[in-house]
Amino acid sequence: MRAVSQASPSVHVSGRSTYKALYLAIIGALILLRLVTAAFLPLSFDEAYFWLWSKHLAISYYDHPPLIALATWLGTSVFADTEFGVRAVSCIASIGASFAVWRACAIMLGDEADGAFACCLFNATLMTASQGMAATPDSLVLCAAAFLLLAIAKLEQREEPRFWLAIGAALGAALLAKYTSFFLCAGVLLWFVGTAQGRRWVGSPWPYVAALIAFGCFLPNLAWNAAHDWISFRFQFGRVVSGAPDFRYLPEFIAGQIVLASPFILALGLGGLMRETRFGPAARPAAAAATMMWPAIFYFAFHALHERVQGNWPSFIYPALSILASAGAHQSALNFARRLALPVALAILAFVYLQATAGIFPLGIYDPVARMTAVGISPVTNQLAQLARRNGAHALVTTDYAATSWFSFYLRPHIPIVQITEDYRWLQTPRAEARDLHGPLLYVTRHPQQELPLIEAHFAHVELAQALARMHAGVRVETYFVYKLSGFHGAAVGRVPDARGD
Repeated sequence: MRAVSQASPSVHVSGRSTYKALYLAIIGALILLRLVTAAFLPLSFDEAYFWLWSKHLAISYYDHPPLIALATWLGTSVFADTEFGVRAVSCIASIGASFAVWRACAIMLGDEADGAFACCLFNATLMTASQGMAATPDSLVLCAAAFLLLAIAKLEQREEPRFWLAIGAALGAALLAKYTSFFLCAGVLLWFVGTAQGRRWVGSPWPYVAALIAFGCFLPNLAWNAAHDWISFRFQFGRVVSGAPDFRYLPEFIAGQIVLASPFILALGLGGLMRETRFGPAARPAAAAATMMWPAIFYFAFHALHERVQGNWPSFIYPALSILASAGAHQSALNFARRLALPVALAILAFVYLQATAGIFPLGIYDPVARMTAVGISPVTNQLAQLARRNGAHALVTTDYAATSWFSFYLRPHIPIVQITEDYRWLQTPRAEARDLHGPLLYVTRHPQQELPLIEAHFAHVELAQALARMHAGVRVETYFVYKLSGFHGAAVGRVPDARGD
């Protein structure tokens, strides 16, 4: 926060240093809290899903490009198949992103205290708290977006062409993480043609070299999709414009971002966005951050007029939002937001951490953290292991990827899991063979009314064995229905996603 004071220069510098020390202490505490939570909070089903990917590395996958699988493989190679091992690289990436946000903002706004404030705001958002430790593509694209802004800031500061190489590398890494990175590419293009800082490079070959670097990183993904009937592109881009207009999703999207950013950080960020958006001859110090946000804002607002926008989808704009929030803090009209930004954001974080770890409000099926993470899964897997042992079941059958992923990670002793309905998610894994499906099996489902017909088409005998409740804070979150299967007939179906055999 840029002080407006009549004090002497020494007092001014001392006050700024005090703020920097306070921000650094908050940043350190929030990073430490993420690391501890990453080690103890059970995995989300998506994290366990990506962990399964890491057991069969490929150059792309159905949902996303390959970077998250490689990151998970690297983390578990060092820290074993533990929650922290799965999340280790994502945690490191969030620390790197924090550094990049600080430095980029300090360069753009010309003040280290502004950079420290931006970094503090960045770490105080619920988006960073969740995605900054989760083993998902968002954690990696968020880090790439932060370093992209740092590379642009360095380029504007020093006007050295070599920083275009860093821009290309950051875009390439983002494209290897998630397809929403195309919005970052659009943001760089908007900065390139729409700002005074960018247009000075139009006649130089370096921007085009950067584009080639980014495209070269993405090329293996294109090759994989071409060999698999463009399955990822049909899935992801088929959702770009779909569904009839439905205005209930736009307020839901806005409310979600108010919570994930916190209301006053978002207010500062939007104030800074308005301040720094100037497409004219005059250069704005944080114009690059503003251009990173506009393509995503327009698209997600449009998408929300037709379909739900998941809260994590805009995560990659949060480095830019934090820098713009630091810029917005200089506006006198936003003094109230500047004063409340950190206290309110930290209060939101405290509530969410307590709810996630202790379940202070027993919300059951209405608890989003409990539904998405495997809290309470151990009693379920223990009972499932006992059922398998009593019935001589040599494998589990599943029909949804969440159950497949969680039971692959948490079921001990491990037995093979045959996923028979979602082959497209597991193209890199072995196909099931007849021996995997004959003999006693257990089938686990949360939605028997919908999914039992899929099972009955392949097995002559389907018998309910037990219903297992997953509990959190003494309240049921969901129920797993376990069926005994036998009498498989027909050709082998499905895949064995986790073929470790341990």
